[in-house]
Amino acid sequence: MPKSKRARVVSLTKTKKKDREWKSSIIDRARDALELRASAYVFKYTCMRNGTFKEMRQACEETTTFFVGSNAVLRVALGKDSESESKENASELGKRVRGDCGVMFTDLSKEDVEATFDRFAVSDYARTGQVAGETVTVPAGPVRGPSGALMEHTLEPTLRKNGMPTRLNRGVIELEADHVLCRQGQHISPQGAILLKMFGHELAEFRCRLVAGLVDGKVEVYEEEDEEDEDDEPMDRFAHDGITDSMMLPPGIK
Repeated sequence: MPKSKRARVVSLTKTKKKDREWKSSIIDRARDALELRASAYVFKYTCMRNGTFKEMRQACEETTTFFVGSNAVLRVALGKDSESESKENASELGKRVRGDCGVMFTDLSKEDVEATFDRFAVSDYARTGQVAGETVTVPAGPVRGPSGALMEHTLEPTLRKNGMPTRLNRGVIELEADHVLCRQGQHISPQGAILLKMFGHELAEFRCRLVAGLVDGKVEVYEEEDEEDEDDEPMDRFAHDGITDSMMLPPGIK
């Protein structure tokens, strides 16, 4: 028989969906770390930057084990209740694993953890979809770059392509009317993200902060829960120490 010429779906990736074995590995490693380390903390992060997070993990690798992944799996690792937890009150800490967060098991004190978070906080350019923390407007007239000097005339097509009403006047880029790159409280558009970078506005900051901790067998709460935090994420987006097939960190990073 002749082969069917109907369109067929062809997978172009070798990435496999996380299976039961993968989840069991996370649970086992997290429970081992819970027994090994003195304390456990739930932390939240904003504007995750893979490179900086990797540097922080490497700087603390002798004292700390980080897990940033499926919240549901991490809650199972900590225990759903007092009967399933491997350490007293771990399940109470697990209730704080919500939204964009991770769990760290460490021998560092709370003060040292916070100092580490401060040391690795970095400013960066905002990405598409981020909520703007301020309104940024470029005034009408000659267009100037981040340094205050007139922007190179060769960039005029790029500005115009991304929505700015510009024109060239004797080699000088002119903006015909004030142009808003982003508005406070609204999501940044793809064009806005490009323009914010061109004009040198770093509106994003990668930072981690402690939410709660399990210290000396007692749960300490440092930040009240945000009702807007989702209970579960739509997909396993991140990796933890020892798992390499991550959507967050490149293959091979441990």
